Amino acid sequence: MTGPNQDNSKGKPHKGRRNGAPGKGGKAGGRHDPKRAGGPRASGPRPSEKAEPATAGIPARKIAVDILNKVIGERRPLDEELRETGGHPELFALEARDRALVRAILGTALRRRGQIAAILDRLLERPVPEKTGLVLDILHVAAAQILFMEIPDRAAVAIAVTIADRDGRTRRYKGLINAVLRRMTAEREELLAANAAPWRNVPVWLFAAWQKAYGEETALAIAAMHLHEPNLDLAVKDGADGWAERLGGRVIAGNTVRLVRPGGRVEALEGYNEGAWWVQDAAASLPARLLGDVAGKRVADLCAAPGGKTAQLCAGGARVTAIDISARRLERLSENLARLGFEADVVSADLAQYTPDAPFDAILLDAPCSATGTIRRHPDVAWNRRPGDVATLAEQQFALLERAADWLSPAGTLVYCTCSLEPGEGEDVITRFLAARPEFRISALTPEEVGIEGVVTPRGELRTLPVSLPLDPLASGGLDGFYAARLVRS
Repeated sequence: MTGPNQDNSKGKPHKGRRNGAPGKGGKAGGRHDPKRAGGPRASGPRPSEKAEPATAGIPARKIAVDILNKVIGERRPLDEELRETGGHPELFALEARDRALVRAILGTALRRRGQIAAILDRLLERPVPEKTGLVLDILHVAAAQILFMEIPDRAAVAIAVTIADRDGRTRRYKGLINAVLRRMTAEREELLAANAAPWRNVPVWLFAAWQKAYGEETALAIAAMHLHEPNLDLAVKDGADGWAERLGGRVIAGNTVRLVRPGGRVEALEGYNEGAWWVQDAAASLPARLLGDVAGKRVADLCAAPGGKTAQLCAGGARVTAIDISARRLERLSENLARLGFEADVVSADLAQYTPDAPFDAILLDAPCSATGTIRRHPDVAWNRRPGDVATLAEQQFALLERAADWLSPAGTLVYCTCSLEPGEGEDVITRFLAARPEFRISALTPEEVGIEGVVTPRGELRTLPVSLPLDPLASGGLDGFYAARLVRS
């Protein structure tokens, strides 16, 4: 195939990646000189030539620039930067509509990062030096608005130039930013048409891994599905049909109610305060179901936070011990359980140091992983992972699985799962474990017990993909990418 194996890492703002840079006099020079941009979008006074652009909208865009720099430059999770506590210090000083704008800009800039990078690479003659601060972050934020959002071009350009002008490290590049963005507005349709392939928005190494694992056609379909905003899946305690009708959703995968990108805060939805449901992707609800009837059993939920699977096990009548290394994340788990009216033994511990008092009847190990199965929901994941991460994580996963297996009662069941699309963190870990521990075997799943077509592998494992559960319209379907295997002693 022509395209996906080419380098689409150009135009990225950090070390080891080709950036855009100013030519002579601070403008992109040569054949692609932005000063030559024509058409009506390039007419009129340039924003940089005005005394001072309107200040409305500047704080939100500046916060988006800052957060994008943290996410890409420091590999900070986007969710952490958007938190009220511990996130960007100025985000929650904004009005609600401006906070929503920040999230929308960042979501677009990350989902479309490869396309934006390729377009900037075309408009810039040479790399921007790495010590220019936020120049490319400013360009990416503005490009997301110009190319993919319903925001006036003039406002996007003017605000980008103003942000650059207010920072000593980026001020000298404001002319370049102005020229590049004005040319982008003039040539938008041509630039988008030349860079429309969905594989552009996936790092080359990651797309190649999907090609190898699932084939070219499926890899392209996964990349395309990641461009759609995620749905909101709710795991309900009971009465899924009734809640689907009340909330305007549809029932999928048993007791999950899917809402197609509802507006507003989740906490404002009917049933939240009553503890009638919790947020959990339909795919994430499957591993706990593979344990079967857990009523009255002593069950360990390992790496339990934020608690969706713990809630499932409690709802099934299990006596749950929820263990996670992060005390902060366990606070959120405990809050969720309290809202839902569930109780569990919540333990903050490193599994490498933890030893239970007695064996468990069932164990659910949701091992730490690359989380590439959640890119549709967390688009920063695609750009925060590196090729070596999978092998490093696989070693940790194998060690945790071996340790957890020793805590299982003789007749118990252990489910291992990860929210990764990478076989190295799923199928390969189980293959290695079975070779090392021949007393265990896979207890094969059946399509009937899973309840979703096409997600049971020939070996009897679970493998969901973003393109699983196809629905009409396309954006209303899909699942997080999950792998799970059910293990018992031979």
